[in-house]
Amino acid sequence: MVGRRRLGRRFGWLWTAYAVSAYGSGLGFGAFSLIAVLALRAGPAEVSALSAMGPAVGALLAVPLAPWVEFRRKRPVMIAMDLTRFAVMATIPIAYAFGRLGFVQLLATSAVVAAAKIAFNAASGAYLKAIVRPDDLLVANARFESTNWSSIAVGPPLGGAAIGLFGPVATVVADALSYLFSALAITAIRGREGREDREDREDREETPRRTGERPVRAGALLDGWRHIMGHPALRALYVNNMLVAGLIMATEPVLAVLLLRQLGFPPWQYGLAFAAPCLGGLIGSRLARRVVARHGRQWVFRTVGTLRAIWLIGLVFVRPGVVGLVTVIAVELAIIINMSLYTPVLATYRLEQIPRHLVARTLSAWSIGQQASIAVFTALGGLLADVTGPRTALAVAGLLILTTPLLLPRRDHTPRTPRHEPEAARSHP
Repeated sequence: MVGRRRLGRRFGWLWTAYAVSAYGSGLGFGAFSLIAVLALRAGPAEVSALSAMGPAVGALLAVPLAPWVEFRRKRPVMIAMDLTRFAVMATIPIAYAFGRLGFVQLLATSAVVAAAKIAFNAASGAYLKAIVRPDDLLVANARFESTNWSSIAVGPPLGGAAIGLFGPVATVVADALSYLFSALAITAIRGREGREDREDREDREETPRRTGERPVRAGALLDGWRHIMGHPALRALYVNNMLVAGLIMATEPVLAVLLLRQLGFPPWQYGLAFAAPCLGGLIGSRLARRVVARHGRQWVFRTVGTLRAIWLIGLVFVRPGVVGLVTVIAVELAIIINMSLYTPVLATYRLEQIPRHLVARTLSAWSIGQQASIAVFTALGGLLADVTGPRTALAVAGLLILTTPLLLPRRDHTPRTPRHEPEAARSHP
């Protein structure tokens, strides 16, 4: 059982840090879009621009960070990224309290948070691979996935209630504090580590070794993409993931405008519409290990990867009142069950296929591509919604995503990355 496997004290603290920030982000789910709609009276194009430009600029900022993360110890990097997110998020409620909050500040904050998130995820992925045995990677990733969905299930309803009681920036305060507590949890790993023997230190070294003291070459910025594009299965999964993530996330600001402005949903119902289906994430993530054991990883990629893409078109049929609320919940539940089963399997396979000296750069490249795709599709979706209406934009996204299963790999023809790599492979090229 996933919940009964013990993965060590270091993983426990890493999981704690992830859980704290995940629940903070759950409380702040859609917070910037809500602030733009409720406090700044933004329209569909502005809300979509906020959701698109922030991650896009953040992805650009994260490109030079990838080699920097690769060749530094991962815990200090994670702590620095958490503190950065805490600091910039804290500026939002301060500016709001003094009546100085504007659209540009929301954009800048969104960009910095997006860049810090990419760097944090790259560092935490490399650290996870260093501290967890290969056979336990799927268990660890399933725990992260389960925590993510449970945080979204609990967070948005509470966040909606907090916004109703305390104003539109209440959840931003909670989200900012969650990064501070996450940094404290990661700091605690240092004091809690046990002694390791020499062989274990060499095998699990969390910082790749560099050849001499040469500066990182300019080409290192692209090494992550080179590895992905040179790996047939990763390349197919990467392109498919970019399109699916971009199209699904592009519907979020459009749906916010449709539900909050055109259909008159109160904030708590908007939060409930996204929170209740997230209970399906607990189901999918807990089934991941069993499904892989029974049907194989390739079946998950093909079958579950297809099932997560066919439901989005249902958002076109949302109506006011209870029927509309149930429609959103049903569509999101179907998507989330399949996504939560698919994602930990993908994350595990991806880590298996990345050499240790490329983990941070490859994970950064993956995240940057995904963020860029989300930004492009969100911007296009916002423009389309502004010209034709939210329902048309939702229909286009729902139809386009039906083509994405064609990009999934048809067979698994790639060997696993060996656990003990040659010393040269761990050195900076």
